[in-house]
Amino acid sequence: MSAGFLWHPEARATDAAGQEAATAAPGAGGPLMLPDRPPLVALATALGHRCFRIGAETAPSPESGPVPVFETLSGGTSGPPRRVRRRQASWTASFAVNARLFGIGPGTAGAVLGRLVHSLALYGAIELLHLGAHLHLLDGLRPDRQRLALAERRVALLYATPAQLRLICEARGPVLLELRHILVGGSKLDTGLRAALADLAPARITEFYGAAEASFITLADETTPADSVGRPYPGVELETGAQGLRIRSPYLAEGYAGPPGGAVWRDGWLHLDEIGRMEAGCLTLRGRASRMVKIADQAAFPEEIEAALLAMPGITRAAVLPRPDPKRGQVLEAAVMGDPAREDAILAALRVAFGPLKAPRRLHWQADWPALPSGKTDLAAIEARLGQGPVSSEQPANPSGRIGPDD
Repeated sequence: MSAGFLWHPEARATDAAGQEAATAAPGAGGPLMLPDRPPLVALATALGHRCFRIGAETAPSPESGPVPVFETLSGGTSGPPRRVRRRQASWTASFAVNARLFGIGPGTAGAVLGRLVHSLALYGAIELLHLGAHLHLLDGLRPDRQRLALAERRVALLYATPAQLRLICEARGPVLLELRHILVGGSKLDTGLRAALADLAPARITEFYGAAEASFITLADETTPADSVGRPYPGVELETGAQGLRIRSPYLAEGYAGPPGGAVWRDGWLHLDEIGRMEAGCLTLRGRASRMVKIADQAAFPEEIEAALLAMPGITRAAVLPRPDPKRGQVLEAAVMGDPAREDAILAALRVAFGPLKAPRRLHWQADWPALPSGKTDLAAIEARLGQGPVSSEQPANPSGRIGPDD
């Protein structure tokens, strides 16, 4: 069991309501399929067990093996969430690295904001408990109350996505003077959010690029170029090519537990459809090959344009999608949130940056923002909205899918 997850003797866990569990109570018998709520029960039952999954309780049970294993869920950005099968050692290997890099251990007060069905929240929670830290599970609180809890509990280390951090920054609340380090995963920070985080807390920010299938791939901090996703994480071999990225590391998952997804395991390497290049030891991404769009024979990557939009004044959220066009077959349009008064300036800046063919022809201003359970943009919902025409900034569309201070 040495390669499996353990509840360190000095670890503690406190949930959003202030209830505390100080030890694990692993279940007995075969594979476990656990609901993620209440989270303390899920963690206390799972840690120390040889085979488990938190979430997707109606899916087939995970298969036990000769070593401790578990299943986690992909974020669902490019389709329904997939069940990903892992050895527990694929995560404990990075726990040891992060303990050294970030000083995680007994006495560290750390927090996660999301539900344990999301791999970032599950990873952060298990890492903190395995290394003997004090875990604070803040799922279920509104962003303003999460911000207050981070301050009152004197949290020093936070695992979060940009979407979660944006809501924390937009919520009213105290400056988080005790917050010293933020580990960011899920997508890249834009310049506006980075500035807001500087006002939120005197925290060092480390961004990591990864995937549910790969775990850590690269790390970015104040020493890496702003447009890159950073240097390879310790122990990661990384190659780029016309078909996407190729990764080999001790942190890879074994495969999908069920229908195949977008990644492919072959000859000891994991192949992802992310297109990027290495420059001076750092990885810069253009976007997913599966989202690449051809416009008059020119390749356009929506993620590049989304990043540019989020760096512009007046934009807080952005998604770029292709739309049918009688002359060119398709063109790009963007759904955005922010200040509609800046539309002309934004469109002009996009034409300068990307040229008249690739620049979005139209901005669709949204009053709310549809999101997946992982916090990432729900591109299918955005595409459905664009198919219905522009959404007025005064008339919310699909309120049940909104991200806002009451969620």
